[in-house]
Amino acid sequence: MTVDEIKARQKKTGLLKMFPPEGVEIVSWHVMMGTGQVVTLCVPPDKLRAVNLSVERGAWGAFRSEFYPTYDLWPIIEEKKRALGR
Repeated sequence: MTVDEIKARQKKTGLLKMFPPEGVEIVSWHVMMGTGQVVTLCVPPDKLRAVNLSVERGAWGAFRSEFYPTYDLWPIIEEKKRALGR
């Protein structure tokens, strides 16, 4: 698809109106040459389905999407280090 075709698809589906869903924060949005766009979100667990639906309804057809849900392990590691006196 051309950039104009992608923009037309986004406008038609209303992607930018529905993404991200309420209660979800965009932390970063990068364009990676050769890869595409990488969006990092802060998502409460109960909002993961809403994120999936907003992408499914708004982006599919214009973009290929992949999801990699993760969690921040650093606070747990910090707590363990404090317990060890480090």
